[in-house]
Amino acid sequence: MADIVIGIGTSHTPLFTLESKDWRYRAQADYENPALNLSDGRTVTYEQLLAEVGPRYQSEASPEVLMKRAAECEASLDHLQELLTAAAPDVVVIIGDDQGEMFDSENQPAIAVCYAEELTTSDAFGHDELPQWIRTMGTGYMMDENHSVRGAHEFGLKIVERLIETGVDVTTVANIRPRTDYGLGHAFGFVVKRLLRNRETRIVPVLLNTYYPPNVCTSARCVEIGKKLRHVIESIDDGSRVAVVASGGLSHFVVDERLDRGLLRAIEEHDHAALGSVPRTALNSGSSEILNWILAAGALESLAVAWKNYIPLYRTPAGSGVGAAFVAWLPAA
Repeated sequence: MADIVIGIGTSHTPLFTLESKDWRYRAQADYENPALNLSDGRTVTYEQLLAEVGPRYQSEASPEVLMKRAAECEASLDHLQELLTAAAPDVVVIIGDDQGEMFDSENQPAIAVCYAEELTTSDAFGHDELPQWIRTMGTGYMMDENHSVRGAHEFGLKIVERLIETGVDVTTVANIRPRTDYGLGHAFGFVVKRLLRNRETRIVPVLLNTYYPPNVCTSARCVEIGKKLRHVIESIDDGSRVAVVASGGLSHFVVDERLDRGLLRAIEEHDHAALGSVPRTALNSGSSEILNWILAAGALESLAVAWKNYIPLYRTPAGSGVGAAFVAWLPAA
């Protein structure tokens, strides 16, 4: 049978693709965002957020602190990369969200599995007319051009067939044709480029709709699907060494340390009841990517959290930014 040998959880914020001096561009987006999402379901402007909480994170958003935080994030990503390399997986199942890179309102599946033999990334951030910082971000996400990535056709197809048998009605993607502004997005390209270092490891993308109602899975459903995914993977009788990777999150675009730390504690304790009860109000906009982690946690229930790190990245005085998280699951000793 196939064996899940490692689990990885990583944020994939654009900050990881830029030098800390350029994080100001993302901060400017926060200042201009008319709907910063809070974990109680409200959306506010930056001015409203500042009036509510005050400039309490001003020192955290200083250039000196952000440079230090950037170094801490790079060290964490390096550690995950080393663990993933040591695990030597044959197949990497990446659970990420699509943000208009492949799907839109004309066709928005709740969950899709891509089982193409050859995968293609989107080139949406590679256009010459875009600002340099966006094109730099695009390079970090493999979205500067239509890159070819090796897929796992037979393995992915078996995942689809057996998920269907367990009652998970997945959409399928059997082919990704290279074309302008279309292809796998940042949730997948970041993992391939930064953690796999473009190695020829076969990839099975699991695309979860986290951003776009009305067909966003609940946290409880993500736990359930994750558990079924584990059993499906382990039922594939080909001896593959498998890595399961959650890409995205945690809270953003207003950092909520309480939400993030509670989630990481529930993951470490295999508290599926807590993971399945994360309310929808806390899972809007960027924070919705927490669902990728919840689904992965269900799939990794037989492994133990061997290492984790959490770094809140406050890039404005009022506390907008990203709760950056890094987790490695390994077989219990």
